[in-house]
Amino acid sequence: MSIRADRILHCDQAILAVDKLPGELVVKGSGKVQKLPLLDFLKKQYPGIHPLNRLDYETSGIVLFARNKKILADALSSKFKGWKKTYRTIVAGRVKHDQGEIAMPLPARTKGEGNVSAVTRYRVIQRFQNSTYVEVEIDTGRHHQIRRHFAMIHHPLVLDDVYGDEKFNRKFTKELGYRRFFLHAWKVTLPHPLTHKDVSIEAPMPKVFEEVLHSLA
Repeated sequence: MSIRADRILHCDQAILAVDKLPGELVVKGSGKVQKLPLLDFLKKQYPGIHPLNRLDYETSGIVLFARNKKILADALSSKFKGWKKTYRTIVAGRVKHDQGEIAMPLPARTKGEGNVSAVTRYRVIQRFQNSTYVEVEIDTGRHHQIRRHFAMIHHPLVLDDVYGDEKFNRKFTKELGYRRFFLHAWKVTLPHPLTHKDVSIEAPMPKVFEEVLHSLA
């Protein structure tokens, strides 16, 4: 089985960008999986690739892969300098300000390393009766950064069962029928590893995301 051609967002000798579907694994974790992760499928078509970023199981959008170990090593050594990631999501409640910045430290991915700095910038795209559609920008991705940060300002992602509002989520599911949160890695801009010129890649919005926006409007 191979990945559909329309899911390949960008491909050259240095990087590969793929549109990840919600409910799809990027790489195999420690738990039991029902289906092969995205990396396993892609390796058959693109041998030698290594993931440059990860997305949660429920999150959709752009996943980038280095085409070889040198590209991966260069990205890691530069600490992804110049990368800009833009997400779109729906959060609970009506966000008051049209744009803002959440600058709160978050736990490091490695246990025992304490907290690390994290900044999440956002702008409101549309407000609904009890929720808000926002565009979010981060430079570096801490573990569950967007989900944690919005929960910290009392606007957790709609249907987030880890950081969300349980009562709100039950009501949302009862009214609209959805059970999985909406977080989409919509755009990535980065300096190309070989040309060093900025490259921008976008992933189309998932059908289910567009459906819920239509239902809320």
